[in-house]
Amino acid sequence: MCRLLAYIGSPISLEPLLYKPEHSLIVQSYQPKEMISGVVNADGFGIGWYTPSRSTEPFTYKNTLPIWNDINLSSLSRYVESDCVVAYVRSATLGQALDFSNCQPFKHQRLLFTHNGRIEKFRQTLYRPIRSQLSDENYQYINGTTDSEHIFALLLNQLQANPDKSLEQALHTTLLSLTELAKHYQTSFSANIVISDGDRLVASRFSTQSPAPSLYWLWDDLAFPQSALIASEPLFPGNWTSFPENSIISMGKFTSPDEFIIDS
Repeated sequence: MCRLLAYIGSPISLEPLLYKPEHSLIVQSYQPKEMISGVVNADGFGIGWYTPSRSTEPFTYKNTLPIWNDINLSSLSRYVESDCVVAYVRSATLGQALDFSNCQPFKHQRLLFTHNGRIEKFRQTLYRPIRSQLSDENYQYINGTTDSEHIFALLLNQLQANPDKSLEQALHTTLLSLTELAKHYQTSFSANIVISDGDRLVASRFSTQSPAPSLYWLWDDLAFPQSALIASEPLFPGNWTSFPENSIISMGKFTSPDEFIIDS
């Protein structure tokens, strides 16, 4: 069921995030400890990052190979430096295509989005109801077939229809909307989400059925001072804090996390 990683803080290369931790995202791809379903995350991966100057839209690097088989990533990770990174390794839902259009993180203008979880029987339940709520622009934006990209499109719909809403508010509303749809169409979903605009990370741990997939945060660790990490599983021993179920946590650059519980 996929594994996520996000970082915000002082500019660093990708190598200490992806390779150096003893339980790095790469290790989690073939030896995860807390996955609810699936065994490995071998169905592709993706990394998104921002330039510290924010002079351009974020960059992404994706592959449909298992992350451990990409021969370019180790060199790239020593070269690329960023103060905000979002990464992901994929365990594809049965029946979903293994192609680049289904690889995360998804990008729209300055936003990066990753999702760990699933909508049960997505094609038979919420596929058309979600699409029916989208503007023409966001409907056309969807390139792949995953529930993850449809959730992102629903969130973009919220942001565009309500430009004064913050990322936190838009994510909150999106999760409540999904909850109502799931009740109406008699399905369930889980949504560990990380979304970033480069200046902050906004993340949710949410599920209509307990337990939700695992998600942790770490702030101001000795290895990453004045920085924040979000991960599906702790990368190394430290003062990692588990997200409460049905919660959203927001982390800005050099600021401690702000948490609130979703009233579903």
